[in-house]
Amino acid sequence: MVTTDNGFTGSDGIGGENSVGVAPGTPPARRRSRLRGGLVTIATVAALAAAMGLTVLGLGAADNAVASYDASSWLWSMAKSEMARVNGVTGKVDTRVQIPQGRSHRMQVVQTDRLLVLRDLNTGQVSSLDLATLQIIATTRTTAGIGVNVALHEDSAFVVDAVQGIVRQLDPRALTPVGEQINYPPGITGGAFDGKGRLWIAVPSEGTVSAITAADVGAAGSADGGGTGGGVSPKQIRSEAVADPSHDLTISTLDDGVAVLDRTTGTLTTLRGDEKPLPVKLPLTGPGSLPERTTGPQVPVTVLDDRNVVVSEKGTIGQQFKVPGAGTQLSPAVSWAGRFYCADEDTGTVYSFDEAGKLIEKIEIKGANGPLELEVRENHLFINAPNSATARVIDDQHHVREVDKYADNILGGDPPPDPPAPPPPPKPRISKPSAPKSVTASAGNAQARVSWRAAAPNGSAITRYVVQGAGRTFEVGANQRSVEVTGLTNGETYRFAVHAVNGKGAGPTRNSNPVVPTSEVPDPPASITAQERPDGTVLVKWPAANGQGYKINKYAVTAISAGANAPAGESTKTELVIPAGELDYGNQYAFTVISINEKGAGSAASPVSNSVVPFATPGAPVNLKAQTVGGSKGTISMTWSPPADNGRPITKYVVEAGGKRSEVTDTRATVDGLGNGATVNVRVQAVNEAGPGAAATDTATTVALPTVTVTGGSSDATSVTVDFTVNAGGGDPACSVTPAGRAKVNGGCSSIRVTGLAPGTTYDLTVTVTNAAGSDTAPASRATQPVYGIATCRNGQNGDTATYCDNDRAGRNGNEIFSVTRQDNNRQVGWVPNGRRLKAFCKASGEDVDAYIYNSNKRSTWWVRVEYEGQNYIPWAWLNLEGGDNINVLPTC
Repeated sequence: MVTTDNGFTGSDGIGGENSVGVAPGTPPARRRSRLRGGLVTIATVAALAAAMGLTVLGLGAADNAVASYDASSWLWSMAKSEMARVNGVTGKVDTRVQIPQGRSHRMQVVQTDRLLVLRDLNTGQVSSLDLATLQIIATTRTTAGIGVNVALHEDSAFVVDAVQGIVRQLDPRALTPVGEQINYPPGITGGAFDGKGRLWIAVPSEGTVSAITAADVGAAGSADGGGTGGGVSPKQIRSEAVADPSHDLTISTLDDGVAVLDRTTGTLTTLRGDEKPLPVKLPLTGPGSLPERTTGPQVPVTVLDDRNVVVSEKGTIGQQFKVPGAGTQLSPAVSWAGRFYCADEDTGTVYSFDEAGKLIEKIEIKGANGPLELEVRENHLFINAPNSATARVIDDQHHVREVDKYADNILGGDPPPDPPAPPPPPKPRISKPSAPKSVTASAGNAQARVSWRAAAPNGSAITRYVVQGAGRTFEVGANQRSVEVTGLTNGETYRFAVHAVNGKGAGPTRNSNPVVPTSEVPDPPASITAQERPDGTVLVKWPAANGQGYKINKYAVTAISAGANAPAGESTKTELVIPAGELDYGNQYAFTVISINEKGAGSAASPVSNSVVPFATPGAPVNLKAQTVGGSKGTISMTWSPPADNGRPITKYVVEAGGKRSEVTDTRATVDGLGNGATVNVRVQAVNEAGPGAAATDTATTVALPTVTVTGGSSDATSVTVDFTVNAGGGDPACSVTPAGRAKVNGGCSSIRVTGLAPGTTYDLTVTVTNAAGSDTAPASRATQPVYGIATCRNGQNGDTATYCDNDRAGRNGNEIFSVTRQDNNRQVGWVPNGRRLKAFCKASGEDVDAYIYNSNKRSTWWVRVEYEGQNYIPWAWLNLEGGDNINVLPTC
């Protein structure tokens, strides 16, 4: 395996400590970040390499290489910290990879048929995995966070640092640099391949989009460690103006070209092949969004706030339709095989529309509870819910197959329970935006720079800002928030007015301070450094600027992120502390500074600082649930979902319960050694580099001692039933009934039947209930129903037989009673006449007795213990039991 640092440091975002990345075409906003290839939790690349070498499930290397071509895609699972390779044809998982301690890391995944390239957003490490061998073959470092993007197409790979504006080609197998980097202004967006292998980059500050072709890796020699490859480098082959400068841009790469949406004006421009740009103004009701990749001729544009989709084809406006439901957590609609698929993350539903915009199908993903990632790959649409055990695969005939990512026949174990669904978001109150905050103008040489803080959107996303002054009007993207006004006259006074526009219209105007352009402008600071701090703040510092004979009154700081520029604040010192929460945690930012002198004249912008990733302590664990462990004494368990990591990976959780403290890395814990029936307060905190975050709390009760109460019962001749109620104390109870002098009988905890008893007998019983905390007993007394038999000896018709049964006689006679189960004269205790009713208790085996004609030739070795001068025995041959003469109703004595 090749490990390289490439010598990339600092400002280019590769190999440094302070670079950041963002998804292609994704504007920075306080919405869920979307990265190309999606986010996946992962721990270390070393762990991934070790795990992947063990989960081929019987495939040899050659077979595995073939399998990699079979319409497969790698999907990930947040809850299990696991990646799964899904076969699109069968909808089955053939390989699962457990990623240890991966719940707190996010991963960007890009793939071809031969390679899987992973970028750990929390560490910045990029790894290349050979899919033929399932082995990591190279690693390199980039700066952690959202702002650096990895793109992969066949044998070409790029790392795009959107914040710094640097595009660097890498050999995808060795992850070494190829040729020279391409530099853009900071704050670019895009960085994705079209179907022809061209990498597209949008530059909002210029209003342009450009295409880059990769250098041939073989010619460059990079795979052999050739570094810059003898002068062979990637090339920018096309650049087109698609919008005014400082408009918000987002892109979607096409089969042969790119679609660029000017989110400020709602204009979609498509560039296909070598054709000229083809713009069309769309009837959008708010800022539009594009999928990162569009297949086919139709480009869907989704207004997430209003759930509207507008389709464009070849420079025309096509169908328009609305996605059912409410809320704004939609994914941009994806075009696939003549249909449009749009995911609603609030409900876990993917809606399918035909080409006319008619709703055809609702695909519900149970327990999705978060992001839904849609990607067209290998002639299939893969839908993944990283917080769920399931995914979906849709072929080009729109047949939907459900994928069990945690299938038991695949290495990886049983799935965790789906996390509970989040509560529905409150419906926002929608109105026009507020006035922008802190509109500031600074003069330059025949120009002025106007900047402002964001206006409140008031429930509808801001599409643009309108700047008026010097007899002109400028439209600026919602994420830019500054504009350079040139062509002014030195010595004249200018004032500028700024207002925001959203779907409800234009908000109120706020005016800037007056400025007077002058040629007497100061120098900018020579260098800028930035440092993120554990309290969530960012410290920006610079050396004092040269005022060129005038005093420097203040400095104005601009924050640059992927596709965005916005004022960060002003300072009279040579440093600025940006408050916690002003910048999005986990996103990369770089900064420029201008100097403003006592005449109000401003310098040009300084060089761009290093990139930083703001961070703070994590949020409180989500959906904490503490509960009794029914099978263990003094024990409770708890589970929770990971909170927002706020810019740094969660390294552990601190669990406090019942005066006990423990640290775990999983999202579950068990605490024992507590008292019986104790109410336990539970407190869980997530910990990252900044320290422990806010606590989640819950309570649970340990198992208490059980109680049992006898409520009744019933009986028959040979059994008794005891009815009772049990308070299990929150535990898992076990119940039994024990007759005095006999073995206990186990049963359910509401009623137990004791069998094999003697009829007509009273039994003292003990009912016992036991759980993990102990046991309780209750007495009961129950009598079996008596069984009676009729002593039967009927005389014959003549001779001695006619008087045989009349009385006891010498020798043998019917109805004789013995103390033993044999006809022993010395053990005979009596005789009863025909028809005597005797109470029977049990049966015993003994001497064979034949009653001949005197009792219908009845013959048996069974004897019955009866009530006669105590309890003694009569042959069953002479005793006919009531109720059918069934000897089996009697237990064995």
